[in-house]
Amino acid sequence: MVIAVGAKTDVGLKRSHNEDNLCVDPDLGLYIVCDGMGGSNAGEVASRLAVETIQKHFREALDNADLPLVGDYDRQFSAKTNRLASAIRLANQVIRSGAKDQTGQEGMGTTVVSVAFNGPVLSIAHVGDSRIYLVRGEEIKPLTADHSLVAEQVRRGMITEEEAERSPQKNIITRALGVDETVDVELDEIPLMQGDEILLCSDGLTRGVKPAEILDAIRREKEPQAASDRLIEMANAAGGLDNTTVVLVAVQDTSSPGPWRRVWKWLLS
Repeated sequence: MVIAVGAKTDVGLKRSHNEDNLCVDPDLGLYIVCDGMGGSNAGEVASRLAVETIQKHFREALDNADLPLVGDYDRQFSAKTNRLASAIRLANQVIRSGAKDQTGQEGMGTTVVSVAFNGPVLSIAHVGDSRIYLVRGEEIKPLTADHSLVAEQVRRGMITEEEAERSPQKNIITRALGVDETVDVELDEIPLMQGDEILLCSDGLTRGVKPAEILDAIRREKEPQAASDRLIEMANAAGGLDNTTVVLVAVQDTSSPGPWRRVWKWLLS
């Protein structure tokens, strides 16, 4: 088995700069998408700080198994998932510190969706309304629930999903990095199967492209990079109202040797 990855970020058709950031680090088995927010270029700063901090914390933990965790250990989940939560909590602190120290960066923040491969188990951690999907066979399933006002209203039965799509409040998020002193990181774990594909994306994709359309694009393309390129094209064809970032990680079956086979062996070790 091997892991193949496609990734792309695009400014879209309406924004002057890109506030999204991503991480593709097969050596760590770590993949991240962040969607920044804030005045001027502060959103770009927040998302970059988040990606850099999470990646650095993960790398330091690989070198030092005794590296302290930020926040409490949740015994429902593995050490790898707890490390992912720790890295995100640390990123929250770094962003808040940066906002205090730099003029013009007050109030900056970012969403984050992240996964870490933990042998045959996928560790998941997220904050905000960027999303993670599992594509398995001919089905696409969300692995995250939006931390947003309209999503909460849907969960409470106050409005329908169709009403949420039309709501003028659909871009109001209820949780993000950099907003409060502490952040509630939502965690999960799922067992992986051969052929699974994991999609991480900012809301620039999901604002204009439906899950069924995402599934169709991924299934039509043979390689994750081609699928990632196609998803960006579809987001822009739907209006390109926001920055769009996608990371598509595919668990593939192959008999040919190569660098991705070595990555997979490392992940299973």
